[in-house]
Amino acid sequence: MMAASRSLMLARCFSTSVVRTQMVKPPIQVHGIGGRYAHALYSAASKGKQLDAVEKDMSAVKELFEKDVKFAEYVFNPTLKRSDKRDALVGVLNKQKCNPVTVNMFSLLVENGRMKQIPDVLTAFGRIMSAHRGEVICVATTAQPLDDKELKSLQDAIKGFLKKGESLKLETRVDPKIIGGMVVNIGDKYVDMSTESKVRRLSGLLKESV
Repeated sequence: MMAASRSLMLARCFSTSVVRTQMVKPPIQVHGIGGRYAHALYSAASKGKQLDAVEKDMSAVKELFEKDVKFAEYVFNPTLKRSDKRDALVGVLNKQKCNPVTVNMFSLLVENGRMKQIPDVLTAFGRIMSAHRGEVICVATTAQPLDDKELKSLQDAIKGFLKKGESLKLETRVDPKIIGGMVVNIGDKYVDMSTESKVRRLSGLLKESV
């Protein structure tokens, strides 16, 4: 209840309309501070029919922080005045012609001392927009890169569980530490089929038997 009221308050801060209406519910719930800001941003952008523009802005902001390291360090520096950082960030966003809803959201993040949550907000909003388009995000981690045949088999297997109207958005990662097998994250679901997890379970059983 408290989280919902906070999100509603954030949405009201983002809104550029005189009329204040109930929050637009996102297609999925993303928890945490970053999730609350992302929910409010989605609601405000939905009401203004600016979702596509705001999503484009968020991608641009992510790229800005990744490429301009000095600017990112300035914005994330906790020892500097919030008002100075807010003015600098707002100035850059306005120069890039970002949507007012986007500018208001980042202004509020800085004013509230939530700079550390900016990466979480970017990630959470991306997840919400993927769900908005009916995309199911899947991250498959293997010890070695999958070849074309293995990748197709994985895609076909996952697509068999998708609902009507959903589409698969698959990301593959490589982590030698899992030794073999695969770790799959589908939305909020997690399946560990790695050799590493099997070794850990076996080690635990052996310790219990000693």
